[in-house]
Amino acid sequence: MTDERGAGRPGRILTALLCVLTAAGLYGCSGPGPSEPSPTPATTVPAPIPRPATTDPAPTGRSPFTGLPARPAPVLAVKLDNVPAARPHTGLGAADLVYVEQVEGGVTRLLAVYSSDFPELTGPVRSARESDIALLAGFGRPVLAYSGAQSALNPLLRAAPLDLVTETTTPRAFLRSPDRSAPHNLYLRPARALAAVPQAQEARDIGFRFGPAPPGGRPVETSTIRYPAARYAFTWSAADRAWRVAMDGREARATDTGPLTPETVVVQRVAVRPSRFHDRLGSVSPYSETVGTGTALVLRDGRAHEARWSRPSAASGTTFTTPSGAPLPFAPGQTWIVLAPRT
Repeated sequence: MTDERGAGRPGRILTALLCVLTAAGLYGCSGPGPSEPSPTPATTVPAPIPRPATTDPAPTGRSPFTGLPARPAPVLAVKLDNVPAARPHTGLGAADLVYVEQVEGGVTRLLAVYSSDFPELTGPVRSARESDIALLAGFGRPVLAYSGAQSALNPLLRAAPLDLVTETTTPRAFLRSPDRSAPHNLYLRPARALAAVPQAQEARDIGFRFGPAPPGGRPVETSTIRYPAARYAFTWSAADRAWRVAMDGREARATDTGPLTPETVVVQRVAVRPSRFHDRLGSVSPYSETVGTGTALVLRDGRAHEARWSRPSAASGTTFTTPSGAPLPFAPGQTWIVLAPRT
């Protein structure tokens, strides 16, 4: 997988291998990030030349998650911690898709989806939430790796179309870092996780389309999304042809690949309501509704495009269209989907 996905991002794969070979992929490469992100020079991007959008899925030989060349491969979703003590992450730069979800206390966790490329390690890994079940249903039957879940949620996870991998069921797929305190020190070995699920389903169409940008949109230097207790900023970098990510005012990095730079960022406005579950402190777990319809903002090529999203059922994919109903393609590469509360 790494040859084809890595061809577009050679620095990521090389750095990851160096970290692993020196036994520092998790330890020596996980120093604290800079106190503030380095500013990225603003660049005005001209309006794209109008081209027809496609309603067709990714052709054979290309990933339905990135639009880039890729071989058929299983889908591995990993639930990641995302409080400041859990940063910087490891392996996040290799993900095809990264979902941002609100959890208790107004902070967020990440759901990283891998299929084109699997890093040596990814983490820190944390617990699953009810929202993950419906969100992942559109992928068919993916593998979900997580640290655990509250007891009342476990029956729902076991009944869902998911192949579950936890430290209890597959201990050899996980390791604990001595450089971080629990619970922010659990990491996954993706190769061992997938080896435990030999029947894992391969990547399939989930509704995303890739291609040239639609006409219109407005130039954007930085877009900021706020949660009750978390803040994300995506700043366009002309040098990277991608968006630089900042979390809570600090540059977001991966220990093995450096700054996080998705080509497309989707701010998907969803209803966030209380669920019937709560954590051990009594805080109610929020539930993000990803089935239905709503508005979105698609950031690509230094421009922001107003969009509509639609997902008729949990088993279906999510489509994104322009306000007039035309398909709104993403830029090929990594995509972040920020499940932001409707305002």
